[in-house]
Amino acid sequence: MSRPLLIDTDPGIDDALAILLALGSPGVSVEAITTVAGNVPVDRATANLAVILNAVGPERMPRVTRGADAPLKRALITAGHVHGQDGLGDLDRLIEPDGRPRYPASSLPFEMRDGADLILEMVDRFGSELVVVALGPLTNLALAVQRDARRLGRVGRLVVMGGAVAAPGNVTPAAEFNFYVDPEAAAAVFEAGLPIELVPLDVTRQVVLGQAELAGRLARRRTAAARFVEDFTLHGFAVGAERGDGGIVMHDPLAMGVALDPSLVGFEPLHVEIETEGQLTRGLSLADRRPIPSDRKRRPNCRVALTVEARRFLDLFLERLCPASA
Repeated sequence: MSRPLLIDTDPGIDDALAILLALGSPGVSVEAITTVAGNVPVDRATANLAVILNAVGPERMPRVTRGADAPLKRALITAGHVHGQDGLGDLDRLIEPDGRPRYPASSLPFEMRDGADLILEMVDRFGSELVVVALGPLTNLALAVQRDARRLGRVGRLVVMGGAVAAPGNVTPAAEFNFYVDPEAAAAVFEAGLPIELVPLDVTRQVVLGQAELAGRLARRRTAAARFVEDFTLHGFAVGAERGDGGIVMHDPLAMGVALDPSLVGFEPLHVEIETEGQLTRGLSLADRRPIPSDRKRRPNCRVALTVEARRFLDLFLERLCPASA
Protein backbone atom coordinates (compact mmCIF):
# COMPACT_ATOMS: atom_id res chain seq x y z
CA MET A 1 0.00 0.00 0.00
CA SER A 2 1.09 3.57 -0.68
CA ARG A 3 1.97 5.66 2.35
CA PRO A 4 -0.31 8.74 2.55
CA LEU A 5 1.31 12.19 2.48
CA LEU A 6 -0.06 15.61 3.35
CA ILE A 7 2.02 18.56 2.14
CA ASP A 8 1.76 21.96 3.85
CA THR A 9 3.39 24.50 1.55
CA ASP A 10 3.89 28.12 0.41
CA PRO A 11 5.02 27.67 -3.23
CA GLY A 12 7.90 28.89 -3.82
CA ILE A 13 10.39 27.53 -6.39
CA ASP A 14 11.89 24.86 -4.14
CA ASP A 15 8.41 24.02 -2.81
CA ALA A 16 7.35 23.30 -6.39
CA LEU A 17 10.34 21.00 -6.86
CA ALA A 18 9.44 19.21 -3.62
CA ILE A 19 5.82 18.75 -4.72
CA LEU A 20 6.97 17.33 -8.07
CA LEU A 21 9.28 14.93 -6.24
CA ALA A 22 6.38 13.65 -4.16
CA LEU A 23 4.06 13.29 -7.14
CA GLY A 24 6.74 11.37 -9.05
CA SER A 25 7.59 8.94 -6.26
CA PRO A 26 6.30 5.37 -6.05
CA GLY A 27 5.10 4.00 -2.74
CA VAL A 28 3.47 7.24 -1.57
CA SER A 29 0.15 8.90 -2.26
CA VAL A 30 -0.20 12.67 -1.98
CA GLU A 31 -3.62 12.75 -0.34
CA ALA A 32 -3.87 16.45 0.46
CA ILE A 33 -2.03 19.76 0.07
CA THR A 34 -2.64 22.78 2.28
CA THR A 35 -1.30 26.23 1.50
CA VAL A 36 0.05 28.81 3.93
CA ALA A 37 1.33 32.38 3.74
CA GLY A 38 5.10 32.52 3.60
CA ASN A 39 7.18 32.89 0.45
CA VAL A 40 4.13 34.63 -1.02
CA PRO A 41 0.71 35.63 0.37
CA VAL A 42 -1.61 32.66 0.78
CA ASP A 43 -3.86 33.52 -2.18
CA ARG A 44 -0.79 33.61 -4.42
CA ALA A 45 0.49 30.37 -2.88
CA THR A 46 -2.86 28.74 -3.60
CA ALA A 47 -2.88 30.02 -7.18
CA ASN A 48 0.67 28.73 -7.62
CA LEU A 49 -0.37 25.31 -6.40
CA ALA A 50 -3.09 25.24 -9.06
CA VAL A 51 -0.50 26.12 -11.73
CA ILE A 52 1.83 23.36 -10.50
CA LEU A 53 -0.84 20.67 -10.42
CA ASN A 54 -2.33 21.64 -13.77
CA ALA A 55 1.12 21.77 -15.39
CA VAL A 56 2.08 18.25 -14.33
CA GLY A 57 -1.39 16.67 -14.38
CA PRO A 58 -1.11 14.02 -11.66
CA GLU A 59 -3.14 10.88 -12.32
CA ARG A 60 -4.98 11.42 -9.06
CA MET A 61 -5.56 14.96 -7.87
CA PRO A 62 -4.98 15.51 -4.13
CA ARG A 63 -7.45 17.33 -1.93
CA VAL A 64 -6.45 20.99 -1.74
CA THR A 65 -7.38 23.83 0.57
CA ARG A 66 -6.24 27.35 1.43
CA GLY A 67 -4.68 27.76 4.84
CA ALA A 68 -3.62 30.60 7.11
CA ASP A 69 -3.21 34.02 5.50
CA ALA A 70 -0.96 35.51 8.18
CA PRO A 71 1.36 34.45 11.01
CA LEU A 72 -0.21 33.97 14.44
CA LYS A 73 0.89 37.31 15.88
CA ARG A 74 2.96 39.16 13.29
CA ALA A 75 2.75 40.87 9.93
CA LEU A 76 3.65 38.63 7.01
CA ILE A 77 7.15 38.81 5.54
CA THR A 78 7.50 37.31 2.05
CA ALA A 79 10.44 36.31 -0.17
CA GLY A 80 9.71 37.68 -3.63
CA HIS A 81 13.37 38.61 -4.05
CA VAL A 82 14.22 34.90 -3.90
CA HIS A 83 11.29 33.28 -5.72
CA GLY A 84 10.10 36.08 -8.02
CA GLN A 85 7.15 38.30 -7.24
CA ASP A 86 4.71 35.54 -8.18
CA GLY A 87 6.66 32.91 -6.23
CA LEU A 88 7.37 30.80 -9.30
CA GLY A 89 10.07 32.80 -11.04
CA ASP A 90 7.69 35.37 -12.58
CA LEU A 91 6.03 32.97 -15.00
CA ASP A 92 3.69 35.70 -16.19
CA ARG A 93 6.57 37.03 -18.28
CA LEU A 94 6.28 34.03 -20.62
CA ILE A 95 4.03 34.56 -23.65
CA GLU A 96 3.35 32.09 -26.45
CA PRO A 97 3.81 33.15 -30.11
CA ASP A 98 0.05 33.68 -30.48
CA GLY A 99 0.05 36.12 -27.56
CA ARG A 100 -1.48 33.80 -24.99
CA PRO A 101 0.20 33.46 -21.58
CA ARG A 102 2.14 30.22 -21.36
CA TYR A 103 0.84 29.62 -17.84
CA PRO A 104 -2.63 31.13 -17.54
CA ALA A 105 -4.40 31.37 -14.24
CA SER A 106 -5.56 27.89 -13.28
CA SER A 107 -8.39 26.65 -11.14
CA LEU A 108 -8.85 23.59 -8.99
CA PRO A 109 -11.73 22.37 -6.82
CA PHE A 110 -10.40 23.86 -3.57
CA GLU A 111 -12.23 22.85 -0.41
CA MET A 112 -13.91 25.47 1.74
CA ARG A 113 -12.45 24.23 5.03
CA ASP A 114 -9.16 25.76 6.15
CA GLY A 115 -5.75 24.14 6.27
CA ALA A 116 -5.79 23.23 9.96
CA ASP A 117 -9.14 21.44 9.65
CA LEU A 118 -8.01 19.41 6.65
CA ILE A 119 -4.81 18.43 8.47
CA LEU A 120 -6.82 17.16 11.43
CA GLU A 121 -9.23 15.32 9.13
CA MET A 122 -6.35 13.57 7.38
CA VAL A 123 -4.89 12.53 10.74
CA ASP A 124 -8.30 11.15 11.73
CA ARG A 125 -8.47 9.19 8.50
CA PHE A 126 -4.93 7.80 8.31
CA GLY A 127 -3.58 7.99 11.86
CA SER A 128 -0.02 6.77 12.27
CA GLU A 129 0.26 5.98 8.56
CA LEU A 130 0.12 9.67 7.66
CA VAL A 131 3.31 11.64 6.95
CA VAL A 132 2.92 15.42 7.08
CA VAL A 133 5.61 17.39 5.26
CA ALA A 134 5.74 21.06 6.32
CA LEU A 135 7.61 23.20 3.78
CA GLY A 136 6.60 26.69 4.90
CA PRO A 137 5.89 28.58 8.11
CA LEU A 138 4.16 26.32 10.64
CA THR A 139 1.03 28.45 11.05
CA ASN A 140 -1.43 25.79 9.85
CA LEU A 141 0.14 23.17 12.13
CA ALA A 142 0.04 25.56 15.11
CA LEU A 143 -3.65 26.24 14.48
CA ALA A 144 -4.26 22.49 14.38
CA VAL A 145 -2.43 22.20 17.73
CA GLN A 146 -4.68 24.91 19.18
CA ARG A 147 -7.82 23.15 17.97
CA ASP A 148 -6.94 19.62 19.05
CA ALA A 149 -3.38 18.73 19.97
CA ARG A 150 -4.38 15.19 20.93
CA ARG A 151 -5.86 14.46 17.50
CA LEU A 152 -2.82 15.91 15.74
CA GLY A 153 -0.56 13.83 17.98
CA ARG A 154 -1.77 10.66 16.23
CA VAL A 155 0.17 11.58 13.08
CA GLY A 156 2.89 9.10 12.18
CA ARG A 157 5.63 11.56 11.19
CA LEU A 158 5.91 15.34 10.89
CA VAL A 159 8.83 16.29 8.64
CA VAL A 160 9.62 20.00 9.03
CA MET A 161 11.89 22.04 6.78
CA GLY A 162 13.09 24.83 9.02
CA GLY A 163 15.58 26.15 11.50
CA ALA A 164 19.34 26.28 11.73
CA VAL A 165 20.88 24.30 14.57
CA ALA A 166 24.64 24.66 14.19
CA ALA A 167 24.58 26.85 11.07
CA PRO A 168 23.81 30.54 10.52
CA GLY A 169 20.35 31.61 9.44
CA ASN A 170 19.38 32.78 5.97
CA VAL A 171 17.23 35.78 6.97
CA THR A 172 19.26 36.98 9.95
CA PRO A 173 22.44 35.54 11.44
CA ALA A 174 20.19 33.69 13.88
CA ALA A 175 17.13 32.55 11.95
CA GLU A 176 15.94 30.52 8.99
CA PHE A 177 13.07 31.97 6.92
CA ASN A 178 10.17 29.68 7.89
CA PHE A 179 10.77 30.04 11.63
CA TYR A 180 11.50 33.77 11.30
CA VAL A 181 8.17 34.43 9.54
CA ASP A 182 6.10 32.81 12.30
CA PRO A 183 8.21 31.99 15.36
CA GLU A 184 5.16 31.68 17.63
CA ALA A 185 3.75 28.96 15.39
CA ALA A 186 7.05 27.10 15.31
CA ALA A 187 7.32 27.32 19.10
CA ALA A 188 3.79 25.96 19.55
CA VAL A 189 4.45 23.01 17.24
CA PHE A 190 7.73 22.10 18.94
CA GLU A 191 6.07 22.25 22.35
CA ALA A 192 3.19 19.96 21.36
CA GLY A 193 4.87 16.57 21.74
CA LEU A 194 4.63 15.69 18.02
CA PRO A 195 6.87 13.18 16.18
CA ILE A 196 8.96 15.90 14.51
CA GLU A 197 11.83 15.23 12.11
CA LEU A 198 13.58 18.56 11.59
CA VAL A 199 15.46 19.19 8.34
CA PRO A 200 17.39 22.43 9.00
CA LEU A 201 19.76 24.60 6.98
CA ASP A 202 22.63 22.51 8.41
CA VAL A 203 21.83 19.81 5.84
CA THR A 204 19.81 21.60 3.15
CA ARG A 205 22.71 23.92 2.36
CA GLN A 206 24.81 20.86 1.53
CA VAL A 207 22.47 19.88 -1.32
CA VAL A 208 22.69 22.11 -4.41
CA LEU A 209 21.14 21.37 -7.79
CA GLY A 210 23.26 22.60 -10.68
CA GLN A 211 21.60 24.19 -13.70
CA ALA A 212 23.58 22.18 -16.24
CA GLU A 213 22.75 18.91 -14.52
CA LEU A 214 19.03 19.65 -14.48
CA ALA A 215 19.07 20.91 -18.08
CA GLY A 216 20.78 17.72 -19.21
CA ARG A 217 18.07 15.60 -17.67
CA LEU A 218 15.20 17.79 -18.91
CA ALA A 219 16.59 17.69 -22.47
CA ARG A 220 15.76 13.97 -22.58
CA ARG A 221 12.07 14.76 -22.12
CA ARG A 222 10.20 16.97 -24.56
CA THR A 223 7.10 17.34 -22.44
CA ALA A 224 5.06 20.26 -21.16
CA ALA A 225 5.97 19.27 -17.60
CA ALA A 226 9.71 19.38 -18.43
CA ARG A 227 9.33 22.81 -20.00
CA PHE A 228 7.45 23.96 -16.89
CA VAL A 229 10.32 22.88 -14.64
CA GLU A 230 12.83 24.62 -16.88
CA ASP A 231 10.76 27.81 -16.90
CA PHE A 232 10.09 28.18 -13.17
CA THR A 233 13.64 27.27 -12.09
CA LEU A 234 15.38 29.90 -14.26
CA HIS A 235 14.88 32.61 -11.64
CA GLY A 236 16.09 30.28 -8.88
CA PHE A 237 19.30 29.55 -10.76
CA ALA A 238 19.85 33.28 -11.38
CA VAL A 239 19.46 34.01 -7.67
CA GLY A 240 21.79 31.12 -6.82
CA ALA A 241 24.44 32.45 -9.20
CA GLU A 242 24.16 35.94 -7.73
CA ARG A 243 24.63 34.55 -4.23
CA GLY A 244 27.45 32.22 -5.19
CA ASP A 245 25.48 29.09 -4.27
CA GLY A 246 26.34 27.23 -7.47
CA GLY A 247 22.69 26.40 -8.17
CA ILE A 248 19.38 26.03 -6.35
CA VAL A 249 19.80 25.08 -2.70
CA MET A 250 17.38 22.20 -2.19
CA HIS A 251 15.76 23.18 1.10
CA ASP A 252 12.24 21.87 0.54
CA PRO A 253 13.12 19.03 -1.85
CA LEU A 254 15.48 17.56 0.73
CA ALA A 255 12.74 17.66 3.38
CA MET A 256 10.50 15.80 0.94
CA GLY A 257 13.32 13.35 0.29
CA VAL A 258 13.57 12.67 4.02
CA ALA A 259 9.81 12.05 4.13
CA LEU A 260 10.27 9.47 1.36
CA ASP A 261 13.53 7.94 2.64
CA PRO A 262 14.71 8.89 6.15
CA SER A 263 18.01 7.05 5.59
CA LEU A 264 19.17 9.96 3.41
CA VAL A 265 20.10 11.87 6.57
CA GLY A 266 21.64 11.14 9.92
CA PHE A 267 19.41 12.15 12.84
CA GLU A 268 20.26 13.20 16.37
CA PRO A 269 17.53 13.37 19.06
CA LEU A 270 17.59 16.88 20.54
CA HIS A 271 15.47 19.31 22.48
CA VAL A 272 14.81 22.32 20.25
CA GLU A 273 13.14 25.55 21.31
CA ILE A 274 12.19 28.51 19.11
CA GLU A 275 12.97 32.06 20.22
CA THR A 276 9.96 34.38 20.04
CA GLU A 277 10.99 37.32 22.23
CA GLY A 278 14.56 38.17 21.26
CA GLN A 279 15.04 41.45 19.44
CA LEU A 280 18.03 40.09 17.51
CA THR A 281 17.23 36.38 17.67
CA ARG A 282 13.59 36.13 16.51
CA GLY A 283 13.03 32.65 15.05
CA LEU A 284 16.28 31.19 16.40
CA SER A 285 16.09 27.39 16.74
CA LEU A 286 18.04 26.62 19.92
CA ALA A 287 19.10 23.00 20.33
CA ASP A 288 20.62 21.67 23.53
CA ARG A 289 23.91 20.24 22.28
CA ARG A 290 25.89 20.78 25.47
CA PRO A 291 28.48 18.06 26.21
CA ILE A 292 26.88 17.12 29.52
CA PRO A 293 25.14 13.93 30.69
CA SER A 294 21.84 13.40 28.94
CA ASP A 295 19.93 13.27 32.24
CA ARG A 296 20.89 16.91 32.82
CA LYS A 297 19.38 18.04 29.52
CA ARG A 298 15.76 18.56 28.62
CA ARG A 299 14.17 15.53 27.02
CA PRO A 300 14.46 15.52 23.19
CA ASN A 301 11.34 16.77 21.44
CA CYS A 302 12.43 16.01 17.88
CA ARG A 303 14.99 14.29 15.70
CA VAL A 304 17.28 16.71 13.88
CA ALA A 305 18.99 15.88 10.57
CA LEU A 306 22.64 16.88 10.92
CA THR A 307 24.31 14.85 8.16
CA VAL A 308 23.13 14.11 4.62
CA GLU A 309 24.06 11.90 1.69
CA ALA A 310 23.81 14.77 -0.77
CA ARG A 311 24.74 12.92 -3.95
CA ARG A 312 22.38 10.04 -3.22
CA PHE A 313 19.53 12.47 -2.67
CA LEU A 314 20.25 14.39 -5.89
CA ASP A 315 20.32 11.15 -7.87
CA LEU A 316 16.99 10.14 -6.37
CA PHE A 317 15.50 13.57 -7.05
CA LEU A 318 16.58 13.68 -10.68
CA GLU A 319 15.42 10.15 -11.39
CA ARG A 320 11.98 10.85 -9.92
CA LEU A 321 11.68 14.22 -11.69
CA CYS A 322 13.12 13.05 -15.03
CA PRO A 323 13.11 9.23 -15.19
CA ALA A 324 15.81 7.87 -17.47
CA SER A 325 13.39 5.25 -18.77
CA ALA A 326 10.63 7.72 -19.63
